[in-house]
Order: sequence, then C-alpha cells, then structure tokens
Amino acid sequence: MSNQNNQYNVCPKVVPANKKSTIAIKPPFSFYAFKPDRQYEIVHYPVDYSERNGRDEKNCTFTAYPKDGILYVELYFEGEQEHIIYVNDITGGGKREIGVFSIYSLEKDLYNRRPYKGDMHMHTYYSDGLDSPAYVAASCRKVGLDFMAITDHGKYEPSIEAQQAYQGVDIDLRIFRGEEVHPPRNPLHIVNFGGSFSVNEMFEKDRDTYIREVADIEREIAGEVRQEPERYQLASAIWCFDKIRQGGGLGIFCHPFWRIHNGYYISTLLTEYLYEKQPYDALELIGGYHRHELDSNILQVASYHEQRAKGRKIPIVGVTDAHGCDTGELFGWYYTIVFSPSLKFEDLRDSIKDFYSVAVEAVPGERKVAHGEFRLVKYALFLLREVLPQHDEICLNEGNLMIEYIKDNNDAKKQLEKLKGGVDSLYSSYWTQL
Repeated sequence: MSNQNNQYNVCPKVVPANKKSTIAIKPPFSFYAFKPDRQYEIVHYPVDYSERNGRDEKNCTFTAYPKDGILYVELYFEGEQEHIIYVNDITGGGKREIGVFSIYSLEKDLYNRRPYKGDMHMHTYYSDGLDSPAYVAASCRKVGLDFMAITDHGKYEPSIEAQQAYQGVDIDLRIFRGEEVHPPRNPLHIVNFGGSFSVNEMFEKDRDTYIREVADIEREIAGEVRQEPERYQLASAIWCFDKIRQGGGLGIFCHPFWRIHNGYYISTLLTEYLYEKQPYDALELIGGYHRHELDSNILQVASYHEQRAKGRKIPIVGVTDAHGCDTGELFGWYYTIVFSPSLKFEDLRDSIKDFYSVAVEAVPGERKVAHGEFRLVKYALFLLREVLPQHDEICLNEGNLMIEYIKDNNDAKKQLEKLKGGVDSLYSSYWTQL
C-alpha cells in the first residue's frame, strides 16, 4: 500500500465506528486540485471485516465529486479497524490511481481518548546522568514526548527543578514530578511517577517507622512467602507502592529482567511474588536497554504475555531509563503511548491503570514495535505510521525553542507562545467531533 501523507492532507484520520463520516482529501498544491468536471472512483476496503459489504469490490465502490478542489468522501465506517480508501481518476481512457489513504474507526471508549507519548524514567546530573533537568525536559519535547518526569536515583528535587525552569513560559509539554525509589536493604528499583511527595525522604527522616511498618507487612505475608530475603523485599515493595499511591502517584515496577554482572538484579522468585501480589500500579514492560541488552526486553515481554495467559491484567509502560540526551543511545528509543482524555496527570495515571497504554520500542534503524493489548497495538501501529510523524514534527520545533529559552534567548518565549496548542490543533483536525 502506498502512503500519500506527504502529498495530500486527509482529515479526519480517526472516526467513530459504525457511523457515517465525511473525509476531506486536499491536494498539496492548487495544480493538483481535484477537477470540478471530473468524477472520482472511491474503493473502500475495511481491513478486518465488513458485514455490510463483504469484500466484493462492487459493494465497496462509490463515486465522489469535488468541491473547490477538495474531494469529500462520505462513507460508513464499520467496526473498530483500519480502512483503506483508493481514489481513482475516471477519464475517457479509463482510470488512474491518485492515491491510497488510511482511516481508523474506533469504538466510543477509545475514540474519546487521544494518544499522548511520554517517558517517566530518566536521570540528570543530580544522580548518574549527564544533563540538567531543564535540558532533559526540552530534549524530551524534541523527540516527540507530550509528558515526562525526571526520576533521579533517590532524589525528588530534580523533577521540581525541571518544572521550575519553565515557569516563565506557557509550554505544551507536561513536566511531572518523580523519583527512583531505593528502599533500604532492597535491590528492587521502583519509580514514583507524579507523587506529591518523596518516598526516599521518608527513609531518611523516619527510618524507624519504615522498619516497623515493613515488619508488620512481613508478618502478614509470612504464611505465603517463607523465603528470605524475598519476604522482606516484597514487604518493603508493598510499603513503597502504598506510599506512592498515598501521594497520588503511579508506582512502577522497574526492569524485572535487568541483567547485571552476576545475574538478574532481583531474584525471579521475587519477580513471581510481585506478579502474584501485584502491589505495583504499572509494569515497566519495555525498559531502557542498550542494543547488547535487548534480551531483557524480550524476556519482559514474554513474561508479560505468560502472566496475561494466566488471567492477570497488568498495566504497562515503556521508558528509556536514559542517563544522557545526546549520547546517541537510549534517549528517545522507548516510550509509552497513553490513550487518555487529556494530559492532566490524573487522566494519564488513571488511563494507564485502566489498561489504556502501550509500550513502544523505537530503536534507530529498526521497525517501531508496540506492545500491549492486541486492540491497542493494532491502533498504535496505525498512529505510528499515519499520525505521530506529524505530531513529532511539531514537538521538534517546540523542543528546540525550549532549549533556546533556557539559554536566555529573548525571542524563544514569544515563539513558543505562538506555537502553543500545535498538537491540539493537529488532533482536532485528525479526529471528527462526536
């Protein structure tokens, strides 16, 4: 199938399922405008199925007439699926293919959400990263993210610094608070995404309370978890995830199959208990692994599907765990697409917990791969091909200006304000209004 995105502007690209919608196909230049004295053949194929028309081309073929150089096509979009639309120019000598276009129809629950890209696990020079919080935030926008959080090891303040760096300008990137939580005597890595307070500081300020409350949890689970040190580690994790939720945050279980020099960084026994008890809010399904470490992501995906086969529903995210923006590796390679009603933190958090997210691998030179529930993966693959490239171009411009802003470029603020709402405007044109 050919892709005509660079030649024609097609709006909308996403429509409600089981309804009629009108698609406008606009040529890039007036020279290519659809001719008012011509009729155009439309052949419409639903990719998955069609109870109304089957796959008989006669039942899928229609005639359309242009207006003011734009071709308007009204079609019934059956079911939740991708639709292929062929446009042919009918002349006395036959017909000539003008283009092939893709539209996606969605059920109401998913149609009322928009795809937002984010990364909620990365580091700055306040822990073991290379860059400042402000620079990391700007770089996130450059690579097409709609939201992000700094999650330095044991530190919450750098995420606040990232927010404060842009208080003087109204930007579209959402910068949230976060930290990577490291409980005492527990190797497990946990991300506190968006919590209103630091869990790490609780270890420092009141270690006795932590020890006492974790011991209480250990006694509660002693009958189910007899092994040490896994019983303590699980109890400690339960305590941490509970505190993150108390702060309104999302607790993420990080890189379960991270391979260090002497094996996986936590025991597979602890991983099994975490799957069974599921004290976390989301699983880091795709983590920030270098090319030589990609086996870990393969294992995490295989493990996830095995757990799904056992009947477990597991919210998922994809992250870079990046330690530098300009190293040429990791940064921008992995991310989460959250299908959310808005970019408000509560909507993003709840959408992830309600299983409206996919984890994406975008390793340079490789085909982009989305992981998660089948329904969402199908839709995400369409978005990665048909919608998000245009989204990313808008973000790139804004990210470059954010970098200029923190360099004290006086014009950057005005230019950013002019670009405000660019992604919202794009999405308004690509989604019809119910």
